[in-house]
Amino acid sequence: MSKVLERFLNYVRFDTQSDENSESYPSTEGQRIFAEHLKNELISIGMKDVEVDEYSYVFGTLPSNIEKDIPSIGFMAHMDTAPNMSGKDVKPRVVENYDGKNIILNEKHNIVLSTKYYPEILQFVGDSIVVTDGTTLLGADDKGGVAEIITAMEYLIKHPEIEHGKIRVCFTPDEEIGKGVQYLDPNKFGVKFAYTIDGGPVGELQYENFNAAKALIQIHGVDIHPKEAKGKMKNSVLIANEFINMLPFQERPEYTENYEGFYHLISFEGGVEKTNLYFIIRDFFKESFQKRKNMMNKIVDMLNFKYGEGTVEIKIEDIYYNMRDIVEKHMELIDIAKKSMEEVGVTPKIIPIRGGTDGARLSFKGIPTPNIGTGGYNYHGRYEYIPVSSLEKVTEIIAKLSVIWTDYAIKNY
Repeated sequence: MSKVLERFLNYVRFDTQSDENSESYPSTEGQRIFAEHLKNELISIGMKDVEVDEYSYVFGTLPSNIEKDIPSIGFMAHMDTAPNMSGKDVKPRVVENYDGKNIILNEKHNIVLSTKYYPEILQFVGDSIVVTDGTTLLGADDKGGVAEIITAMEYLIKHPEIEHGKIRVCFTPDEEIGKGVQYLDPNKFGVKFAYTIDGGPVGELQYENFNAAKALIQIHGVDIHPKEAKGKMKNSVLIANEFINMLPFQERPEYTENYEGFYHLISFEGGVEKTNLYFIIRDFFKESFQKRKNMMNKIVDMLNFKYGEGTVEIKIEDIYYNMRDIVEKHMELIDIAKKSMEEVGVTPKIIPIRGGTDGARLSFKGIPTPNIGTGGYNYHGRYEYIPVSSLEKVTEIIAKLSVIWTDYAIKNY
């Protein structure tokens, strides 16, 4: 059992699911507990300046072992798991020497990881694969990233002959609900550049992400006994359906890919008298991002014209923006990451993030932060898995990147 695998299997047993409805920060107590565990582990492997601050950000330092003073580099991953599915009582299982067949996750409930629906898994025949028992998510997003960063730091500590500058690590809460760096002080992180270890397969390298907003729509109806409803009843559920159907159906997540944006209905709750809709809006480009928000406001105006002023209310809030505007001014970060991957036998794949990372918001706080894939698949659900070789390979990439960054910084700073 490799050290990164051992760590990962331990980490996923911590219940760190974030909660969008919570008013605390972090949003759940389990994240505080996990943060303290990580603090103790960083201390045990020999990291310095280790602390958990009042917001449960975990910081640690691997001091420089070179004479020249160069800018610090940072690595970041998030501690929480997605609210989409339970992260409590996760029961990971390692399928050794995968044979290319369907994996029965839970025989009792007939939950099967099917090669028909998830054919990407076939590339890992002969590998060991960590899966769930089908009743929870796994948590590779992003405990895989946490395990990879800590294991890479431990490797560098155990090999002092490998030269590197000062490296800072940071583990954040509540990334999955868009609040991962809400209270993060860039000066406290203390780095010039950073990388998030998050997201998809090994080799993914990303410096573009969606512009993101959320939209809360409240529809007010009029309930009255059906026998006297004519001309009086106003059914908010049906008006909500009108709202949904006035958005272009082909611009839903299930019909989009690559650089195509979308409207995504997250929740629909209500009855005749009141209905609430919760949407997220995503688009890579500023102009079309604004057009999407304008479209929603226009639909609200049309429905209020039809049913009466105040029938439909909307609140749209921007969450984060495309970090390309920041990172593309520092393309050496991408070149260094590419070279790091190539030197450990990985073919880089530069693609846009169809989502967001802590790095997006951190980039706008003054620390350009592209993303390197964690190595997992099918995040946020019961069919999530991560190959052991991916955990190990990303750990190698982080260690190699630390060295290549040092060589670059010595020559250029």
